[in-house]
Amino acid sequence: MNPRDQHANRTGTGSTADSAAQPKRSDAERNRGRIIAAARAVFGRDGLNASMASVAREAEVGIATLFRHFPTKEELVVAVFSDRMEAYAQATAEALADPDPWHGFTGYIQEVCAMQAADRGFADILTMSFPGAQALEALRAQAYQGFLELIGRAKDSGQLREDFTSRDLVLLLMANAGILSATGDAAPDAWRRLVAWMIQSFQAPARGPLPDPPEDAALYEAMRRASHGVTSPETGKRR
Repeated sequence: MNPRDQHANRTGTGSTADSAAQPKRSDAERNRGRIIAAARAVFGRDGLNASMASVAREAEVGIATLFRHFPTKEELVVAVFSDRMEAYAQATAEALADPDPWHGFTGYIQEVCAMQAADRGFADILTMSFPGAQALEALRAQAYQGFLELIGRAKDSGQLREDFTSRDLVLLLMANAGILSATGDAAPDAWRRLVAWMIQSFQAPARGPLPDPPEDAALYEAMRRASHGVTSPETGKRR
């Protein structure tokens, strides 16, 4: 045995260092879990405009501890909502498996709007763009491609009006997010009426012509602007 190792064993310095490191790692893991759980509760209740300081208070950790784990709010958002975005992408696959194209199309819209209603933070996620969060954006792109297939199937069945575009879903999600924010606990099911009205308006035959939808670039810019305050540097103050 190396003399240095023998000395460490005699004095206990080797085992003490190892045992000290382990609790620190365990504490860090516990703190990370508490922060994510707290952020899920705060964002779900107050939306993504909730401050990092409010998350730290909910988790009962110092703001410095929170920033050691998540230096930016965007990183925290990714950690909290990755599983929600996976479920969002999976919903398109389940809708495409429906043998009835119209039922699959409308069922998907209802499912996504219900996911918005269940979580204010996720309602924000669906109407914002996070270019720096590649994992989230990849799942969003996956869901988008699936939705394009749903649109094509529903149109081919003759049940979806021909002038419907994928941008109409973005507009619906933005409108639904606004309804959810305005009604809150006072009228928690108001969004269902909005969604039912919109689904009926999507159905063929069309009752009349519609104005042109916004361009893709314009909608993306709107989503990017909405997320700008969320992803900007956090100082502990509410933005």
